[in-house]
Amino acid sequence: MRNVALTAVAIALVLGLVGAGSLAAAPDRAASGAAPARTLRFEVRFSPFSLVPVNPVRDPNTGFGLGDELTFHDLLFANGQQVGDEGGSCVIIDAGQALASCTEVIRLPGGTIAAQFLNGPPADKQLAVTGGTGAYRAAGGEGTLVEFGPETGSLTLQLLALARAAD
Repeated sequence: MRNVALTAVAIALVLGLVGAGSLAAAPDRAASGAAPARTLRFEVRFSPFSLVPVNPVRDPNTGFGLGDELTFHDLLFANGQQVGDEGGSCVIIDAGQALASCTEVIRLPGGTIAAQFLNGPPADKQLAVTGGTGAYRAAGGEGTLVEFGPETGSLTLQLLALARAAD
């Protein structure tokens, strides 16, 4: 129980540093009831992705080949101020649908958050939060990435503290 309380305090401190307006604590409880959930909201400025072509066979409609890799490095903002960034890579798993399996690391003051998601149409992507470091080392949960177009979007993370955080 002490580890859960310490983790919750550490997350609350980091959230307060980044900006209370955009990083607000939600009153929900984790499914286990062990710790309150935390909601983090960001505006995203997308970088142009980089394509690493692996497969010479290209889908004529999408231009992608099965196994091609996309890399990205985007900037995260809250209240008009840059508060972090995210970087990752995606592997094309269905060239005809431009569907990719992605992993990313979100870098914030106090630590990082790791996530996975499927990328492709539509504009809303559902993320699984798979862990973190520093103040986020006990993080789990989910998120939503919404693309408003090729340059901007929003990222909302619903973080749940795990019952057993490492000291």
